[in-house]
Amino acid sequence: MNIQEVLYIFEYICWILASIAVAYPLIYSLASLGTRKSYYPTANKQHKFAILFPAYKEDRVILPVVESFLQQHYPQELYKVIIISDHMQETTNERLAQLPITLLKANYENSSKAKALNFAMDHFGRDEFDAVVILDADNIVDTNFLLEINKVFDAGVQAIQAHRTAKNRNTDIAVLDGLSEEVNNSIFRRGHVRLGISSALIGSGMIFNYQWFHDNVKHLVTTGEDKELEVLLLKQRIFIEFLDEVYVYDEKTQGEKGFYNQRRRWLATQFAQWGRVFKDLPRAILSGNIDYSDKLIQWMLPPRLILFGGIIVMGSIMQIIDWPLALKWWALFLIMGVTLCLAIPDKLVDDRFKKSINKLPLLFIMMVVNLFRMKGMNKKFVNTEKNGSSTL
Repeated sequence: MNIQEVLYIFEYICWILASIAVAYPLIYSLASLGTRKSYYPTANKQHKFAILFPAYKEDRVILPVVESFLQQHYPQELYKVIIISDHMQETTNERLAQLPITLLKANYENSSKAKALNFAMDHFGRDEFDAVVILDADNIVDTNFLLEINKVFDAGVQAIQAHRTAKNRNTDIAVLDGLSEEVNNSIFRRGHVRLGISSALIGSGMIFNYQWFHDNVKHLVTTGEDKELEVLLLKQRIFIEFLDEVYVYDEKTQGEKGFYNQRRRWLATQFAQWGRVFKDLPRAILSGNIDYSDKLIQWMLPPRLILFGGIIVMGSIMQIIDWPLALKWWALFLIMGVTLCLAIPDKLVDDRFKKSINKLPLLFIMMVVNLFRMKGMNKKFVNTEKNGSSTL
């Protein structure tokens, strides 16, 4: 076998792997199409909620967010807003203390959301609440948020992911960041639950049975606490619901540096799961745990931007070496493009979106660079700038 034959075999194997990576989102994008509201009847009971806001250096945004949440159309005695203040200014803490909330002060040397959540649970008993809501310090929700969540929880659902969406589109990066989140909502949340498979979690806008969370939060140790929660839930065969009509408005990354740092941490967290994939996937398949098997397969897929760019690079190379072999790569490129078009909400395809597309080559390069700078990123906090503030 000569070198040329080896290269052709290598190219074909790469195409097979890329085809699998393209087919996965295509299936769920098709499943996400159409409007289908989830219906939950009026609750028989009003449950008690713990609302957790981990806040690391969030002085610029935390006060209006908390004041907004306190406008809920839900009995105030049945929900407690709990702020975990970490490295925030004393003036901010004093103003927070004047509100009808519980303020917990932490001052970790190496801060993380996992530490903040554990810190909060150490201050409350296992039976003080029925459910826990986890929000970021820049998240805004509608005034009927708890009313809608209560319906779902009262129906017996133990884990919920609300529809997190962008509240700002003021820069090209923010537009693309918000677009990426909506594509994820289509593929990994809406498309999944419509096929009877658990939704992915996203770090905020998450709601859990309080007793379950109180018992399991001690297992959270990395900056990828949402992935750790997914593993705990899916291993225990607890279904994660996605509420498409219940929104959590999230501030999106506005600059290249923030995007770079955020994706660097996300990539490190995803690749850190690969050891778990090879260890758990055979057992999950043999035990018939479809949700967990799907999640493990999902973590093996390359990020969309890298996949898209990789297909273009391989197609271009084969166009030069042996152009008929490039056709199968351009077919993948077309299918991937159709998949993304299906997953993008029509309302986001506007002039702002068209203008932001010119940033994609830069973001692709940044993602490739991130592949070589991930060491230890899943175990330490990375500051992501958002309008002068930072989030965990």
